[in-house]
Amino acid sequence: MIRRSKSETCLVYGSACLLGLVLLCPVLWLFIMSISTTRDLTTLPLQWFPAEISFANYTKLLSDVDSSTAESFLSALRNSLIVAISATTLSLLVAVPAAYSLSRLPGKRRKSLLFVAIATFMMPPVALVLPLYSTMGALGLLNTHIALIAVYCGILVPFTTWLLKSNFDAIPIDLDEAPLIDGANRLQIIWHVTLPIAKPAVGAAALMAILMAWDEFFYALLFTNDIRAKTLPVAIADFAAGRVADYGLISAAGILATIPPVSMAYFLQKSLVSGLMSGSVKG
Repeated sequence: MIRRSKSETCLVYGSACLLGLVLLCPVLWLFIMSISTTRDLTTLPLQWFPAEISFANYTKLLSDVDSSTAESFLSALRNSLIVAISATTLSLLVAVPAAYSLSRLPGKRRKSLLFVAIATFMMPPVALVLPLYSTMGALGLLNTHIALIAVYCGILVPFTTWLLKSNFDAIPIDLDEAPLIDGANRLQIIWHVTLPIAKPAVGAAALMAILMAWDEFFYALLFTNDIRAKTLPVAIADFAAGRVADYGLISAAGILATIPPVSMAYFLQKSLVSGLMSGSVKG
């Protein structure tokens, strides 16, 4: 065990505290804005702490069900949950067998297929938006959950396949041979052997996929136009689209929008760390 000197220990903890401060300051300021009145936010010079704490913005978003603002926010929250969870579930259903196949294929074929998957994921959205928009319009799927789920699956499947493949590579192939000898098929091997071992990797892939779908803005902006399918990033942007932006309301919506993904990240943080690290070392 390597012992650090007092100066090194202070440097490590000081750096960690500084990093935490840098990461938390924007969130803290967002929360302060959300509980400030319009007067506090528009006063010059700027007041860093509100003279009067008010939760009216949260009430306006959550409790005032008769207002268009609350209806828009709650509908967007429901749409984001439906789209993110559905796209993540479908992507994992495709990515798990795809990653297993890529992990067990011979070298050249495996590398070429993996390159195609990564290249698809790396393509800029603006290069795909016109054909996707035309296709969704022809099928009558614009402004629906199905359109966003389909588009997000196209983004998430290559990413989750690549992430899971690197973790499946760390699982010895010898573990597949005994079930094969006993008469098990490949799907049974994946379900009973591979997935239990790679559970942290699957959790990490699921968390990353949900976060990517939850925060996506570009396709959601173009493919939706009302509360039937509009997601949270687009709804929050709409709050700032008027002549006078209500910064307190926007901040409150931003705080509320972070609660679901932060909660998921908190409960799956062990899976995230171990899942991302397990594929980095083989053996």
